[in-house]
Amino acid sequence: MNMTDHKITKPTIVIATPHARNDSLEKNLRERLASYEVIRLRSREDLFPEKLELLLPKFIFFPHWSWLIPEDIHTRFECVVFHMTDLPYGRGGSPLQNLIVRGHKETKLTALRCVNELDAGSVYLKRPLSLTGTAEEILQRASALMEEMIIEIVLNHVVPTQQQGEPVVFKRRHPEESNLAPLVELEQVYDFIRMLDADGYPRAFLDTEYFHLEFSEASFGETFVDARVRIRSRSP
Repeated sequence: MNMTDHKITKPTIVIATPHARNDSLEKNLRERLASYEVIRLRSREDLFPEKLELLLPKFIFFPHWSWLIPEDIHTRFECVVFHMTDLPYGRGGSPLQNLIVRGHKETKLTALRCVNELDAGSVYLKRPLSLTGTAEEILQRASALMEEMIIEIVLNHVVPTQQQGEPVVFKRRHPEESNLAPLVELEQVYDFIRMLDADGYPRAFLDTEYFHLEFSEASFGETFVDARVRIRSRSP
């Protein structure tokens, strides 16, 4: 539902995410939070104060948002972001990939208030999240978990509390770090392929002199890794 669809007559919450994997989250929230108007924003061009002032949202939730949230947004509205670590452990970029390369099998999905310092806001809720399967499967599980967390925050008026403990900061991973060539163990190869196997992520790869090989759909055997490979010619 867009902001201009019709006159808003109920309290409003905004869901900001461009990803198709969150379509069911939007649909389910609209059904389960029937006393609220659920508005979805799909691009950063929609996220500016003048539009939001028309809605006066109780919350703006960011289930999976890749762009910076401007200060004049998160200081004027209650903005809730989701981070895939047990904060303050794992502040920073590429949390899913950084967790898997460090050998984590489980994590916490944290709902927190957006503030100027990255991933440093007060925490509303934390919920356990398995890191098994492909990145897409993990993100789908996270989306379902976010739905429950959003409903709890809205209906139970959850009050956020400050983070406790010494922060551990992750660095954002870059596409060139997806190269399989330096790896020495099969399980590492499997983890690299699966942790990047989702829409919008750069795939794990190998380069030869003439070809670029991208890997997905990995399965792990005792002495092998099966995977689908896409081969592209490299630019001269």
